Amino acid sequence: MSAAEQGGDWIRGITIKQPFTAAILTGSKTIENRRKPWSWRGWLLLHAGRKVDQQALREPLIARTVRGRELVTGAVLGVARLADCHQSTAGGPPCTWWAEPGRWHLVLTDVQELARPIPAQGQLGPWKPTEELVDQVLQQLPHLRP
Repeated sequence: MSAAEQGGDWIRGITIKQPFTAAILTGSKTIENRRKPWSWRGWLLLHAGRKVDQQALREPLIARTVRGRELVTGAVLGVARLADCHQSTAGGPPCTWWAEPGRWHLVLTDVQELARPIPAQGQLGPWKPTEELVDQVLQQLPHLRP
């Protein structure tokens, strides 16, 4: 069975507010903070939510990281592999500059940006993309497979 025939069975989506999606796509932000742990491991569509966190843009780390990037919203902008999910140890150093204490950290690797954003709906938590959306991603990243 081809990846396209499997639809979204081998891939999930994650919706992230801008400018955090852009920071992940630069390769600088290698984790995504969440309130609950995720059991899913594997490929994730990186979906930029419809809202831009304006307060986050005032943070120097974020402002430097996304400088000059268009903050596209409401679209799948890339893919990443979810390799791990952990919390920082109590009193220990954060795993990265981006880690929020007390949150679960989704560890993202193999980040690949799409050449053209794909408009799409997202949702909270890991979501299963439609077969049509997966096909559109595979047109831009034909090497991407389960």
